[in-house]
Amino acid sequence: MTPTTVIEIGRNAIEITLLISAPLFLAALVTGLIVSIFQAATQINEATLSFVPKLVVIFITMIVAGPWMIAVMTDYMRRLYESIPGMIG
Repeated sequence: MTPTTVIEIGRNAIEITLLISAPLFLAALVTGLIVSIFQAATQINEATLSFVPKLVVIFITMIVAGPWMIAVMTDYMRRLYESIPGMIG
């Protein structure tokens, strides 16, 4: 296994990680922004007001995007395992 191969495997792993986590991060970001605007407009400063909606939205996002996330992860792992004989020989 060459250093180039190791770097490529690491780069692919980071790309897949970012791809899979992006929907959850975006959902939390948008929800946090909306809650922050609501808190600024109403001057309500309660910690649970920002935590609970983010938790609910992330849960819903996981339900909606979960099958896609699992498909991407299993496809990556399948390709990685299939490439092991080529890396050894």
